[in-house]
Amino acid sequence: MQPEPPYAHGTPSRIGVLLINLGTPEAPTPAAVRTYLREFLSDPRVVEIPRILWWPILHLFVLATRPKASAQRYAQVWMSEGAPLKVHTERQVTLLRGHLGERAKSLPLTVDYAMRYGKPSIPDKLRELKAQRCDRILLVPLYPQFSASATATAFDAAFRWIQDLRNQPALRTVRSFHDHAGYIAAVAQNVRDYWMKNARPDALLMSFHGVPRATLDKGDPYHCECQKTGRLLAEALGLKQAQYRVTFQSRFGRAEWLKPYTADVLAELGKKKTGRVDVVCPGFVSDCLETLEEIAIEGKAIFLNAGGREFHAIPCLNERNDWINALTDIVVGNLVGWSDTATHETLEMSRLRAHQLGAKI
Repeated sequence: MQPEPPYAHGTPSRIGVLLINLGTPEAPTPAAVRTYLREFLSDPRVVEIPRILWWPILHLFVLATRPKASAQRYAQVWMSEGAPLKVHTERQVTLLRGHLGERAKSLPLTVDYAMRYGKPSIPDKLRELKAQRCDRILLVPLYPQFSASATATAFDAAFRWIQDLRNQPALRTVRSFHDHAGYIAAVAQNVRDYWMKNARPDALLMSFHGVPRATLDKGDPYHCECQKTGRLLAEALGLKQAQYRVTFQSRFGRAEWLKPYTADVLAELGKKKTGRVDVVCPGFVSDCLETLEEIAIEGKAIFLNAGGREFHAIPCLNERNDWINALTDIVVGNLVGWSDTATHETLEMSRLRAHQLGAKI
């Protein structure tokens, strides 16, 4: 078992709030991308192929060819502060700390973030929270829609870590927030604000990250939650069925993935000489490689090259105040019952009793 951090009787406990995102390479270089992809694609929840079949493909082909091309893609969107996903996540944590400081003043909260793949890792951050006397920890994956390959694997990492502890903290999880009223309202207002400045398109694509079709057949709720998010967003925007499409991006390999594919729909609309297409990505709360490069660059090229006239990629929620308000609501709602009523006097009495029973610290 892992060694327990130093403990002193009479010290107050805290509540940890850990935001979790997918992760990113440390740099837009082939070596850094290879390290990241090795960890990401070795996860059996991400690639559900028997290891005996997948291991040679991963090491002999994918990791030998993909890192160079992926590094070039990352380089196109890399920010001065680092990878966009990491930069936006760090900013969201800072803002959430401030909002929780106003909304949950009575709770002794420590707010931080971790990445499922890469750094800072989930075990490392959980270890830090435990060392700071957090005996209750709320895990908040920043994936609006639940999927086994994203949300569940983040929980797996936390549950594996806790298995090796002697003194385990209480863990709570935010499963998803695909239909949370505040989240839907923030996405809808984000789109409205963009249209106020840039007018409305002829068609709106709601593009979600794709997963293999087989996962739906096996019971993964991701597809259904994406469809519900799309329906609620369309209702909030007052869109008719013919004015929007729900699509899926980021295919990998030859197997069938959730359809319709974003790239195929963009090509189809381009061939129809559609005047303008806007794409919003309600499955991402932060701009990242999948939104900034795959949609804003590759998607635009597909649409325009097929004959379309004008393409717009609507930014993600990032640091919007209404989104941070919604995130605060989600966190506060999941902290119900975790109040801390310990006073200085009760803590001091606890310390004295422990010393009377022989405790040295």
